[in-house]
Amino acid sequence: MASYELAFKKSVAKDLRAFPTQDVKRILRRIRSLADDPRPAGCEKLSGQERYRVRQGVYRIVYEIEDMKLTILIVKVGHRRDVYRS
Repeated sequence: MASYELAFKKSVAKDLRAFPTQDVKRILRRIRSLADDPRPAGCEKLSGQERYRVRQGVYRIVYEIEDMKLTILIVKVGHRRDVYRS
């Protein structure tokens, strides 16, 4: 299986600055693992959208998968109570 390329929206960097360093390390490790398996156990497709989410502790990583381009776009990272709000 080919490895996917990771891409980030500019707002993701701002999202990550708000979290403690240890949590950011875990989140980034989880994001890197998506390159090898974009649909790991525990990922869920968001209803009404072409986006997926995966859990990392109390945080959620929301992303889009472009299978034709082998790209994963990280859309948002946030605390579980805030990540789904516009």
